[in-house]
Order: sequence, then structure tokens, then C-alpha cells
Amino acid sequence: MKILHLSTYDITGGAARSAYRLHQSLIGINVHSQVLVQTKFGDDKNVIAPKTGLEKGLAKLGHALEAIPPRFYRQRKQTPFSTQWAPDLILPRVNRLNPDLINLHWTNESYLRIETIAKLHSPIVWTLHDMSAFTGGCHYDEECGRYVKSCSLCPQLSSNNKFDLSHWVWQRKSNAWKNLHLTIVAPSTWMAKCARSSSLFQQQQIEVIPYGIDTQRYKPINRQTVRALLNLPQDKQLILFGAVNATSTPRKGFHLLLPALQNLCKSEWHDKIELVVIGASQPDIPSNLGFKTHYLGSLSDDISLAQVYAASDVFVAPSVQDNLPNTVMEALACGVPCVGFDIGGMSDMIEHLKNGYLAQPFDIADLSKGISWILESSDRHAKLCKRAREKVEQEFTQKLQASRYTYLYTDILTRLKR
Repeated sequence: MKILHLSTYDITGGAARSAYRLHQSLIGINVHSQVLVQTKFGDDKNVIAPKTGLEKGLAKLGHALEAIPPRFYRQRKQTPFSTQWAPDLILPRVNRLNPDLINLHWTNESYLRIETIAKLHSPIVWTLHDMSAFTGGCHYDEECGRYVKSCSLCPQLSSNNKFDLSHWVWQRKSNAWKNLHLTIVAPSTWMAKCARSSSLFQQQQIEVIPYGIDTQRYKPINRQTVRALLNLPQDKQLILFGAVNATSTPRKGFHLLLPALQNLCKSEWHDKIELVVIGASQPDIPSNLGFKTHYLGSLSDDISLAQVYAASDVFVAPSVQDNLPNTVMEALACGVPCVGFDIGGMSDMIEHLKNGYLAQPFDIADLSKGISWILESSDRHAKLCKRAREKVEQEFTQKLQASRYTYLYTDILTRLKR
């Protein structure tokens, strides 16, 4: 069984890292797995990137073309918006590799044209790392819900036109994929619910298979030891926050975390806690929380990330909308309790009052309460840490993920042979 994953990147960004982890997990059980990418950052020989000047040149041209249509909407929000209209050279590359099955992942940023997907000859499994596959271009809909019928009047474009860019993108998808049989995999129950309600995917087979994580890399480590390595204080309780572009992406909720931490500063916690931030460098004018913030910058290797998680007492994920964030899974695997709003796929990982705290969506006081509740009792904290690790070992290992996907792939290929 030859599996080919299509992903814009191999190891950069949450979606790419999730796709690559699936690839690794399949290799680990001796499944023939390759990844075809637009841009390669790692050194895995089974990850294939453009080599010819034409392929590389077309990728650069695609980036430029992809950026043009949204620019006509000058009042648009600065959120990701993908039109997938630029030409690509995917088909001949896929045909040369001749896979039994193709697993699509995050293929935006001019990597894979909408119309190309319908021309792929192998059966397709599509793993949804965000909502962009079934919307008119946005990656998260910010609860607008227009994808349920057909996208238009897009709030993220600040559009008042029924036939705007979002409708054009949605219509192209509808036309290109109307006779396409897909198997959709949602990493979270929330994403599955969204996909089932969408006009584009409601007739497709939709399965839930969570991400998997390497529990030998992400595991509890002696807190004092890693704090000494990272030059973090031994006498404070450390609150960790992190994401790609952590402080500048509104969806990740740093703007909601700040007032929650300021509430804690006004209480008995002001001299007991400090904040650690990964995925962002210290700004020129840091926020005044009343206690120290350690900005560790962008970390991409598993060893450094695991050390930072293990050094922390609690991880906070105040996302406004999210699928199944890697950061929460990584923190839990390292035995770190998590706090987040009860949105998206958070409840798939965070068990309220068992391995973390689910705050009422976007209640700042409840977010503060959750952080305080995690930290206030050392005995309770130890139990939360133990359950955090158990949750991942029981539900989110790479071995489990590989077996679930392999079963799905085999079932699809077997049915096609009948």
C-alpha cells in the first residue's frame, strides 16, 4: 500500500507538523509513505520537494498570484484567505509517484489548485487541519456560518456583495468537486460537525481520527532540571502560552489571556507566577502584567519544545476558534495541565477538572479562575499532571493514529476492488 501525502510544507506550521507526524507514524508500522510538498525544511528522504527551475519558479509565481485577489478588498481583515487559483504542476509529479491512495492535508498558499483535486486519479482521503477546504477562502469562519449554504457577503473581506471573492471560490469548489468521492478525516469532533454541516462536504464520508504524538519525545521531565537548562526561575509557578505567531494572531487569544493574567496579578498570585511565551519574541513595548514574562522566540524542534512544556506548571490555550491544537496535546503529553475556553476541539483533549480546566467562552474571569484552580493546590496539581499524561497515552499516541488511518486506507482500497 503506497500512501502519498500532499502538504504545502513538511515541518513548518501546525498543520504541516501534524501531517508529517502521521507520515512518521505510518513509516513506523512499515507502511510505504511519502510526502509531496511545495517547500521542504527537513531532511527526510521520503519528503519530496520541487527540484527543477520551472517547478520552483512556478511556486514563486503562485505565491504572487495567490495574494492578488484579496487585495481588491481594502477593508478586509488581516486573516488568512486562500483562493487556490494559481496554476500548479502537481498532476505529473503525482502520476510519476503512482500512489495507491492520496492523503490531502493543508495545501493552501498556491500549492494545489481547486480544480486539480478533481483530476487526481487515486482515491482521496482529506485531513482537515482547518476549515479552508469547505469555506469560500477563510481558514476559520469566525462563527459566520455561511459555508453551510454558500459563501458570499464575506465578513472577513468586509464585503457587501453576494458575488464576492468568497462566493467565487466556493462556486469553483462546488463545480469542480460535485462528482468527487472523498473520505474526509476530521481530527476533532467539532471539525467533523462543521464539515458535516457544510454544503460542500455534507454528502461525503466523514470520520474522526485525532492527531497522534510521539510520547517518547513529549514526556514528563524533571521540572527543576529543565528550568536550570532554560534559565527559568525555580521559585515561581510558570504559566506557558504558545502558538505560531503567538502574540500577533488574534484567533490564538493572547488579547484574552492578558486581562486574565492582570486579574491574577491583582490577587495573591502577583509575586508567585511568571509567564513564558513561545512562538513570539519580546515586543518593543511589552505588556505590563505586574510580573516577569520570558519570551523564548520561535521553537520548532521537538526536544526544545518538550523541555519548555516540562518546565511549566500550566499551559493556557485561550483560542477563540481552533481544531485540535498541537500545543495542548504536546503539553498534556509532558504531564502539564491545560486551561482553555470550551470551544472547537478543546474538550476532546481537556477533561474539565480532571486534566485541566475548560472556561466559559470568552469569560476572562473564568479563565483567570481556571489558571488559579490549577495552581492553588500542589496535591491536586500532581493528580492533574498524572491524568494529563494518561489522556495522551490512552487516546493520542502515534501508534493509535497509524492504526486508525491504516484501517481506513485498507477499507477504502478494499471497497474499490469489489
